[in-house]
Amino acid sequence: MTMRLPALAFALTLSMPLSLLAGSPAARAATPAERLADVAARYYDARSRFDPISATESGDNRYDDQLALDIAPAERARRFAAWRGFLKELDALPAARLPADQRLNRELLVQQLRDRLAFERFPDHLLPLHHMSAVPLQLAFYASGEAGQPLKTTAQLEAYLKRISQLPAWCDQALLNLREGVRRGVVQSGPVVDAMLPLLRSLASEDAEHSAFTAPVRALPPGIDAGDAVRLKAAYEQAWTERIAPALRRLVAYVETDYVRAARREAIGWSALPDGRAWYRQWVREQTTTDLTPEQVHALGLQEVARLQREITRLAPQLGFTGDPLKDGGLLAWARSDARFRPFKIEAEILDHYRALNDRLAPQLPRLFGRQPRMALEIRPEPALTRQTASDHYTVGQADGSAPGIFWAVINDPTAYSVSTMTALFLHEGQPGHHFHLGLQLEMPLPDFRRRTWINAYGEGWALYAETLGQELGLYDDPVARAGALRLEISRAARLVVDTGLHAKGWSRERALRYWRDITGASEQQAAAQIDRYLAWPGQALGYKIGALKIQELRRRAEQQLGPRFDLAAFHDQVLGEGSLPLSVLEKRVEAWIQAQRQ
Repeated sequence: MTMRLPALAFALTLSMPLSLLAGSPAARAATPAERLADVAARYYDARSRFDPISATESGDNRYDDQLALDIAPAERARRFAAWRGFLKELDALPAARLPADQRLNRELLVQQLRDRLAFERFPDHLLPLHHMSAVPLQLAFYASGEAGQPLKTTAQLEAYLKRISQLPAWCDQALLNLREGVRRGVVQSGPVVDAMLPLLRSLASEDAEHSAFTAPVRALPPGIDAGDAVRLKAAYEQAWTERIAPALRRLVAYVETDYVRAARREAIGWSALPDGRAWYRQWVREQTTTDLTPEQVHALGLQEVARLQREITRLAPQLGFTGDPLKDGGLLAWARSDARFRPFKIEAEILDHYRALNDRLAPQLPRLFGRQPRMALEIRPEPALTRQTASDHYTVGQADGSAPGIFWAVINDPTAYSVSTMTALFLHEGQPGHHFHLGLQLEMPLPDFRRRTWINAYGEGWALYAETLGQELGLYDDPVARAGALRLEISRAARLVVDTGLHAKGWSRERALRYWRDITGASEQQAAAQIDRYLAWPGQALGYKIGALKIQELRRRAEQQLGPRFDLAAFHDQVLGEGSLPLSVLEKRVEAWIQAQRQ
């Protein structure tokens, strides 16, 4: 999913024209709606220039040759000053002066700016590295040419070369920030550093013939001119050998000596950082778009875990499980490890199973949705570099259909891959989960700051809700698939407990691991990957359950109030019809639709 990545900029980006940040006299003299459109367009362009990797992630490839230095203190201050400037312009443009159909745009833009400014007091730039999404890892992921940044033409290959050629400056700034972080006590936890370091070492240790960063010119796409091919190959190898590799090795040398010793080994949660409790509280607000406290989230997680455990207990006899379905992972651990749930021998069998599932699922979707995205959906294996730490995920394509959305299946050991979770996982990461949300959103006639944005509680909440649609689609008539769905859902409930436990209640990693294995039936390796993810991404895991519960609540409300007039496809079109929304705004939208249907 869209990842919030730190980034770096050269003079090209640092010298962003002030006209992009300040309204022109012509714009100030326009109608209120035109002025709002002007502010929104300039804000989106500034956001993309300050963070061009996120623009690439959202399918906007105008800045694929740029990296942004927003981890540099001066550039960070410039970014926050820009957000304050846009808010000032919006304050001078009150909602009452706008047409009704533009008020939502203003409301969402104001909220997005305030959410970003709320993090200004917290020194996130001093934590530029973790194993889930750091700039060197993201750029290496793009090198496959299969995700995010296209690498099919000479111009695209030149853009990627220009982008990675800026990586040494990012590494040097990251090194300065890490040292400042050690001085101020703003350092990553030990488990996160331990998970990150092997990935950085792997990147830095390769020679030009094996580096991920030279992969685009080792197997050039068809149609590249022979002269360009020779020139590009030499330029890539030179950039890697003379600049990129030395910078990465400087960074690795510091991390594996000084930084690893400074990492937090006892108090590993976010609350152990300076001002960490307030910092984590802000993460919870942003990732859930609610005012729920960590304590309330924790209690909700325990409640949901208990509810799902009752469902697991009821399902156990259908699978022939005779033991205690809950003790030490019980049914879920058995379903993960028993040989009949692991039928695969090679990667291709797993990919074929997903494709067969999609073939079965796709013809039924028109029953549940009035609209479907134009872009195709493809199923691909996760690249080798990121398989050890990645989770199955989705990347969006292009609205015009020129690039597909992609479901990335993370397959480390095909013989250990469980068939039980595949149905729910595909509904979440593929369709109608992320593919419907993001694919449709890109097609909508919205301002770019909305069309190319990600709101975690909405996006992950929709995708988790989409898992439950396996019931309507007849996919959970198979108790094996239903067991897998419960395993995934209870993990999303357990995340509420573990994330808040680690970051607000002082849980140790060992306590979190034990709880995770007991509740979800995960292996030790699977549990470690999950817990270290939550340590690296505070609050991110909360959006799934919080968002899904809200959508389920809205559906129940609509069913109860509309009775036989309730139309599930129309409800889904309402939920998806404005793209990503804060949960409170989504609730108002659905409530207005319910009342309109009752008249």
